[in-house]
Amino acid sequence: MNKTTFLFAGSMSLVCLLSVNGDFVINDDLIVDGSGCIGFDCVNGESFGFDTLRLKENNLRIAFDDTSVAASYPRNDWQLTANDSANGGASKFSIDDISGGRTPFTVEANAPSHSLYVDDGGRLGLGTSTPATEIHSIDGDTPTLRLAQDGSSGFAPQTWDVAGNETNFFIRDVSNGSTLPFRIRPGAPSSSIFIDDDGSVGFGTASPDDDLHISKSGSARIRLTNSSITDSATNSQSWIMNSNGTFRVSAASTGVVELALDASGNLTILGSLTANGSSFPDYVFGGDYQMMSLYELESFIDENSHLPGLPTQSEVEENGGYNMTHLQLKMLEKIEELTIHTIAQEKLIATQRKEFHSMKAEHEERIAALEAKIEILLD
Repeated sequence: MNKTTFLFAGSMSLVCLLSVNGDFVINDDLIVDGSGCIGFDCVNGESFGFDTLRLKENNLRIAFDDTSVAASYPRNDWQLTANDSANGGASKFSIDDISGGRTPFTVEANAPSHSLYVDDGGRLGLGTSTPATEIHSIDGDTPTLRLAQDGSSGFAPQTWDVAGNETNFFIRDVSNGSTLPFRIRPGAPSSSIFIDDDGSVGFGTASPDDDLHISKSGSARIRLTNSSITDSATNSQSWIMNSNGTFRVSAASTGVVELALDASGNLTILGSLTANGSSFPDYVFGGDYQMMSLYELESFIDENSHLPGLPTQSEVEENGGYNMTHLQLKMLEKIEELTIHTIAQEKLIATQRKEFHSMKAEHEERIAALEAKIEILLD
């Protein structure tokens, strides 16, 4: 059977309606040389303007009903929907996944121009038709990206905002009082914060030499502030650490340098130095402590040129220094040993003094007796 082509010349309305004679079925190609209108509200003499195809009625849908039956063929059904059909529904345009019962794409009426724009380079514009980067968002007040975990997968809900404006670029913790844990002010210099590929962090440098590296022209400073409010009374103190040839630690409220360390290793502190957690050598005064006699100590010093229990100069140099707390305790140990020796010496001297006075008195008595005898002989 030869094919027959229906050719409609001129602008006309193509109205598909159920008539008393049944549906119009065209078992061949249909070519309309003009515009077409489909819907219950199409009229004879429809004015199309530039419209090629018009859908016109109170419920507008274009359905894609895929009739594939083989398991290996895709057969999802889709639909283009213009506006909700219910009273009070949304004025919107949607792409509906009919088979899945979902609506993955929707545009509401009165959305601004270029709300979503993809240019010829694949760049996505949000609010702009001239995206300069892969994703370019423009808004008159604080363009924002919201990341919301809604709890639907079993994890606790949490919402973050990433935004920027004339005041700062920030990350906002919406779920916890909309705090701003991270902010960058406009005009911040390059590499204000830099994390290297080995985890090193640079402040003011893109080549940190250590785990934490602060680089700044002039004096590099770190401020540590402790602030607490109790019973309407504020107790706070700020400490400043800075380096400008000499590393210094000072209280911000006083401006006095409490600690200073220069490049030669000289350390200066304003107050006293306290070491906690060390055991004092009170064991020296215990009965089980083995202590050298002064004669043994003299022999050790003659042979080794240093006190026992203390390092030599070469040992300090080999170890790159010495634990000063340990050194102080060992010196205290020696002081306690010296105290014991001194007490023993004092006891010995006291005994010898007593013996001396006794011998002196005895000697004086003998001399007096001899003198008396001599006087008798002379008489």
